[in-house]
Amino acid sequence: MSVLKLGIPKGSLQDATVDLLARAGWKVTLSSRSYVPAIDDEEMDCLLVRAQEMARYVESGALEAGITGHDWVVETSADVVELAELVYAKQRLARVKWVLAVPEDSAIRCPRDLKGKTIATEVVRITEKYLAGHGVKARVEFSWGATEVKVPQLADAIVEVTETGSSLRANRLRILDTVLESSTVFIMNRKAAQDPAKRQKAESLVLMLQGAIAAATRVGLMLNVRQQDLAAVLAVLPALKNPTISSLSDSEWVAVNTVIEEAVVRQILPKLKAAKAQGIVEYPLNKIVL
Repeated sequence: MSVLKLGIPKGSLQDATVDLLARAGWKVTLSSRSYVPAIDDEEMDCLLVRAQEMARYVESGALEAGITGHDWVVETSADVVELAELVYAKQRLARVKWVLAVPEDSAIRCPRDLKGKTIATEVVRITEKYLAGHGVKARVEFSWGATEVKVPQLADAIVEVTETGSSLRANRLRILDTVLESSTVFIMNRKAAQDPAKRQKAESLVLMLQGAIAAATRVGLMLNVRQQDLAAVLAVLPALKNPTISSLSDSEWVAVNTVIEEAVVRQILPKLKAAKAQGIVEYPLNKIVL
């Protein structure tokens, strides 16, 4: 039996990843004293690894697959296969940005103003490449954390990752530019990706993970409506594609089934009722496979 060695990111992505795996159908059990989680799948072994190091271990073959950020693949220059993008982060289903930021009262207004300055960041290579692209020579120092507090006393600017920008604003920092946009990715070792059984296992896992992500912000709606009122109901409904319409035992009525964004339900339901829909049911979704 072929077993896929999978890396789960330890740190900021850990809880979100374990939750996503659960919604995709895999139960991962963590122990506070172990870096080897248990998973209810005999075709997979798991290891907790820092996202920053994941790509290196997958490239070397110590792990055959892993979940990490695209930014860390770029930062480590790891030669791996990015099998799929998984758009989720620590706080929400979204991409993140590495941004160049300075204190609100700084005289620095553009990348060119950084000439001869000091920049603190965890992504040294990405920052150096960004500066080179702007023809700027500056000192880039590795930051072990708490990067926001290093300006202006220890650095003139920082390159830091953000989802919402709230932490930067709280620290009175002003964003100058986006250095890199990144998302979570599923990566594979190149040799493992050529193994049919391991490739199929990885692709099946990715399919379920993407299905769980797609379902996270959506709900299903079922309702009944008279044939004569169907056009008015359909005019109200936004749909993933086209709603499913089924005949009922009473030929004057049909059932409508569709998928919509959960955020719009509160606007849609009153309109559906006004359009003479009846028996409206909202239900949660586990996965949507497109």
